[in-house]
Amino acid sequence: MSEDTYRLAVVIASTREGRFATTVAKWFAAQVAERGDVEVDVIDLAEHPLSMHLSHEPSPEDAAVLAVVAPRLERADAFVVLTPEYNHSYPAPLKNLIDRHYTQWRAKPVAFVSYGGLSGGLRAVEHLRPVFAELHAVTIREVVSIHSPWGKFDEDGGHLDEAAGQAAAGAAKVMLDQLAWWALSLREARAARPYGS
Repeated sequence: MSEDTYRLAVVIASTREGRFATTVAKWFAAQVAERGDVEVDVIDLAEHPLSMHLSHEPSPEDAAVLAVVAPRLERADAFVVLTPEYNHSYPAPLKNLIDRHYTQWRAKPVAFVSYGGLSGGLRAVEHLRPVFAELHAVTIREVVSIHSPWGKFDEDGGHLDEAAGQAAAGAAKVMLDQLAWWALSLREARAARPYGS
């Protein structure tokens, strides 16, 4: 990895059966693939289920999941949280993941790709911002918000509406440009002056 490349963990928050998240994730992967400054690690919460029982002594099952996920979050220089909006907020498995980690988020940037009905998942994003602020993470202002996406993508995550697809790709580029600046700058800062809270 070069000094101009950063490690990006993409967290897929939805675990529902029949979820649309995988389609959005394919679309986002195509946007990231056009860049040469990112090493991507996709953390799909459906593949790493954690019980909702929080404990300082996790069960053997939860400990096994955490042993896989926690080091990947730790290695990341930045995060993109890909989330739907459920009842004006974000999915419980995402909050569960966030609450089980602390130092992994600190002094790192977090960006969002959201989707949902008319709001495009933006209410979920606005609920996540203060949560990540509490964990000493920096959230990126620009968001990729996909409004009422059902029926607007093909099976490979391609946008069926060319104009809407170009607009979404443009939003992703702006967001990823900002994320890269924060990822590299904060990584340099953490190396020079370890972050403490």
